[in-house]
Amino acid sequence: MEIYKTLEITQNSPTSRVFNLRINRPSLRNALSLDFFTEFPKALTSLDQNPDASVIVLSGNGDHFCAGIDLKALSSMSAAEVDLGITADLGTLQRLPSIVGYGKAVELALSARRFSGSEAKELGLVSRVFGSKDAMDEGVQAIAEEIAAKSPLAVTGTKAVLLRSRDLTVNQGLDYIATWNSGMLLSDDLVEATAAQSQKRAPSFSKL
Repeated sequence: MEIYKTLEITQNSPTSRVFNLRINRPSLRNALSLDFFTEFPKALTSLDQNPDASVIVLSGNGDHFCAGIDLKALSSMSAAEVDLGITADLGTLQRLPSIVGYGKAVELALSARRFSGSEAKELGLVSRVFGSKDAMDEGVQAIAEEIAAKSPLAVTGTKAVLLRSRDLTVNQGLDYIATWNSGMLLSDDLVEATAAQSQKRAPSFSKL
C-alpha cells in the first residue's frame, strides 16, 4: 500500500471490507496542506479500485478531525470562512440550504459561528452524536462493518439513487430506480440474499 505524507490508510482486519482513510497531521490539528490536495484524490482512487474495499471511513489522527486549510502552507488559496474575508467555497453554499433550510444557512454562512454537535444533529448535518472520541470511533466502525456486510451492488445502487434523486421529482426518481433495478434484479447478490434469509445464515456476497 502506498505511503503518503498527509494520509494514513489501514484495514480493520485482513478479512474486513472496511478501510480507514485518516488525515495524518495530528500535531497541526490535521490542517490541510498542498500535499493533501494531491494525495487525497490518489488515495480515494486507489481505494475505489480496490475490490476488497466496500466502506471507507474518513477521519483524522489525534484529537481533531480537520482544522481546515493550513494558511501557512496555502497562503495563495482560500478557506471557506467569512471571518477570513472570503466567500465559502467547495460547495458549502450550494448544499447547506437544502439540508438546514435557507434561513439557517444564511445565518450560519454569514456569522461563521461555532455550534455544538447536538445542534448539528438538530439541523440534520450529522446523524448521530457521541459522548467521546472513543465512543465515536467504536460507533462509526460498527456502522461501517454493518454496511460492508451488505450486497456491494445494493449499496452502490442505493447511494447512486439517493444522490441522483436530490435533483429529481418523486415521479422522476421512481422512473430512475425502476430503470436501475431492472438491471439489478437478475444479479447473483439477490439470489444469495434470498437464499441466506431462507437458510437463516449470513449472506456471502461477491466483490465488485
